[in-house]
Amino acid sequence: MDATTAPHRIPPEMPQYGEANHVFELMQNMLEQLLIQQPKDPITFMIEHLQRDNDYVPKIVILGPPASGKTTIAMWLGKHLNSNLLSVESLIAKEYSSLAASARTHYQKFQTLPNMLLVRLLQERLREEDCVRRGWILDGIPETREQALLIQTLGVSPRHVIVLSAPDTVLIERNLGKRIDPQTGEIYHTTFDWPPESEIQNRLIVPAGISEGETARRLLEYHRNIVRILPSYPKIVKVITADQPCVDVFYQALTYVQTIHRSNAPFTPRVLLCGPVGSGKSRQAALLAQKYGLVNVCCGQLLKEAMADKSKYGEMIQPFFEKETAVPSYVIMKVLKQRLDQQDCVERGWVLHDFPRDRDQACLMDSMGYKPNRVFFLNVPYDSIIERLTLRRTDPVTGERYHLMYKPPPTMEIQARLLQNPKDSEEQIRLRMEQFYRNSAELHEFYGQAITLNGDQDPYTVFEYIESGIINPLPKKVP
Repeated sequence: MDATTAPHRIPPEMPQYGEANHVFELMQNMLEQLLIQQPKDPITFMIEHLQRDNDYVPKIVILGPPASGKTTIAMWLGKHLNSNLLSVESLIAKEYSSLAASARTHYQKFQTLPNMLLVRLLQERLREEDCVRRGWILDGIPETREQALLIQTLGVSPRHVIVLSAPDTVLIERNLGKRIDPQTGEIYHTTFDWPPESEIQNRLIVPAGISEGETARRLLEYHRNIVRILPSYPKIVKVITADQPCVDVFYQALTYVQTIHRSNAPFTPRVLLCGPVGSGKSRQAALLAQKYGLVNVCCGQLLKEAMADKSKYGEMIQPFFEKETAVPSYVIMKVLKQRLDQQDCVERGWVLHDFPRDRDQACLMDSMGYKPNRVFFLNVPYDSIIERLTLRRTDPVTGERYHLMYKPPPTMEIQARLLQNPKDSEEQIRLRMEQFYRNSAELHEFYGQAITLNGDQDPYTVFEYIESGIINPLPKKVP
């Protein structure tokens, strides 16, 4: 038999290590830079690239029409992310650069820069150490499609492009009230953002080119160019309406630039669903298993199957089932380990629910190498859970399950013989919910990147949120 055609048993530690350390993305970024820069000594270049550790620094472009607030948003992002803000003005103001000096002369004469000169200025600035280590934010660059293409040919590729949008009438009105502090470069507005300090008020100046006619001309030019620029940045553009408070625009922009775009790296989902009884964990696990082929691992069901099989673990579990007491964590973990080590779980991934239920169980599972890469907490109000569970009934004749509100029995005869599971009494549900919420805070703290969802909505809406959380990378948290 040809060994190359045999199924390969990949230890679960291998993909976990690759995902945890972003090995695929690391190699992809290094190869990309290698091909762009084409160094004479590739080995030395790759060593320096790895030591630099700057694969996730900000690389942001912010575009928008005049008076949309793009410079303000760019400045706030620069301060928050500790990154470098680059604009045409800052590029030509650079000292000790013959290229910048030449650009200043040209700009003072024509109030514009040739595309090639601007791109060379940008290239010179991006090669400096602070941009390499802390990233960059381009304010209003590129202005045309030609500039966008020239920048791309240099291998300069943003990770996020933000486009601010607002009606022209709003922008013209906003531009008329713009004022600039010549000392700090901060932008203020006579109506929306007037400084309280009289010292700042007295030194504010009216910038050139903000008349209604001039603004309308610049808006027309912007609209003509932006539709040709955006196709250069497919899949990384976020349009944000600027006709709202500046703080709201900033937080939307910040949320977007903290997202990591979907990777081509191989990914095996290991999903953990947490939530109180009746929050819909079983339903969501079944939907994930159906759509993505994940192995649905219900801890309670595993214990029952072990009992039914009369395995060695079943014999260990039986006394606790008979006494209706909790099965010890180490016994549960043995049964769970046996299932998660099977080849289908390793290859296809799994969705686990009903375990762990507290921090100690989570630590035990983690210490044995079973680390979920997506954790979801389903929050459902007490009244909704009571409604979901106390109205459940079972037909003892057919085994069919009903719900007196959502799926009532078709006839009075069937309704008369329906039975309620003792576990669905309000008293039992309240006790189980209290037990969950006693431990949920510590469990949430243990899984620091857990995603909390509102489970009190249509199951397929909840599933869409879970699905989005699985197929998209977790956001990078910036303080």
